[in-house]
Amino acid sequence: MNTSFFGELLQTISDRGRALIDRRRVDPDTAHSESLAELCEQLLSIRGEASEVALAREILARYDELTIGPRIAFFETLLLRFGPDRTRIEKAIEAWHGSQSEETASALHMQCEPRRQELFRRLNLAPQGTAALVRMREHLLDVMVRRPELAPVDSDFRHLFASWFNRGFLVLRHIDWATSASVLEKIILYEAVHQIHDWNDLRARIDPPDRRCYAFFHPALVDDPLIFVQVALTREIPSAIAPILAPNRVPLDPDRATTAVFYSISNCQRGLAGVTFGNFLIKQVVAEISREFPRLGTYVTLSPSPGFSKWLKTERATIDSAGLSEGDRTILARLDQDDWWTDQAALTELRDPIMRAAATYYMTGRDRRGLPIDPVARFHLGNGARLERLNWPADLSPRGRDQSYGLMVNYLYDLGDIEKNHEAFAETRAVIAASAVRKIARPARAAAPAPAKVEPAAPSA
Repeated sequence: MNTSFFGELLQTISDRGRALIDRRRVDPDTAHSESLAELCEQLLSIRGEASEVALAREILARYDELTIGPRIAFFETLLLRFGPDRTRIEKAIEAWHGSQSEETASALHMQCEPRRQELFRRLNLAPQGTAALVRMREHLLDVMVRRPELAPVDSDFRHLFASWFNRGFLVLRHIDWATSASVLEKIILYEAVHQIHDWNDLRARIDPPDRRCYAFFHPALVDDPLIFVQVALTREIPSAIAPILAPNRVPLDPDRATTAVFYSISNCQRGLAGVTFGNFLIKQVVAEISREFPRLGTYVTLSPSPGFSKWLKTERATIDSAGLSEGDRTILARLDQDDWWTDQAALTELRDPIMRAAATYYMTGRDRRGLPIDPVARFHLGNGARLERLNWPADLSPRGRDQSYGLMVNYLYDLGDIEKNHEAFAETRAVIAASAVRKIARPARAAAPAPAKVEPAAPSA
């Protein structure tokens, strides 16, 4: 039995269940958010599985018909009408105080759950329900740019997706020129790091003997990848992207390769943004490559630095910046030239200040959670990699100049250290980096001591 069989089975159940739904309770020609909310209430109240599947399918079909305004109203309804039931929570708390048992604790936990989580679970029963919910969250993320108060709805999506897309459910597949056209089209569409221009460009990335592509799939999203990884087999660790993507390059005999380079890792489903698929995804790809090419000894990335230019602009605008010396700040003013990347003298003068700034960015730049400010760094360090080398100029394409002033990074996956590095990052947020990077970084400025205060006791969960 495969996912196609179960999909057809759900479709059959849904078709039969449609006859069981009392369609007179809601105007069938109305798709606005209020009638959709009534259908959601029905879905939470019925118990027959066939009716559940059919009604879930109906709700998702009507949701797809909503325009932006009614869609926002529907998300507001999910926030206000399908949150936790406060009356039931109070009763569960009273029961817990009366008898602090496993049974009352479990009941309290269940009553604290927002009703929309159960609604999402039931919507997931519909044929292609998981894919529809992923699209729904994508729409929600678009709305939240202007409506941040909808964050609790997003939190419930992320909570459920974290379980549904657990790494244990993901399947790794090798993508080659014989892969179905529907999957290959998605590889072109979803490539987020280095644009794939056409079918010839795609073939140059997956068909030569020194190129590989792997994708992670989920059983509920058949032939729709979650993440894909493009790999180049090389003789040495690369310092620039142009030679890897060169259209007229001569392919390398894989038997002569010593290094596997992960030069593009793309997350394909925006509706799953922020949902971790677990750590060690790259280790799984490494294991797959090493089985095919046991002579390989080095596994590295050639990664973009998507937050570097924004950070550097902020530091340059900060008079007392701890990240830049006054001398470096003066030289970095050359980045304001419209054509700095075509001026060899400018490139030569900028190199050392850029490298020092980049090392400082990676070693000391932190977000409000204390994590590295660079999202790609968070991914690779969380997967157990080591920040091995900074490369500049490595990508002078318009995108590379815009996001990082041409900076790229090598992360090293040392099979003997992956677990140790991962644990260090998970426990202390430590940035494991080569000494060549650490020694040129400027020290982080010590934070001013916070005034003493009494912290309130943490609430019981």
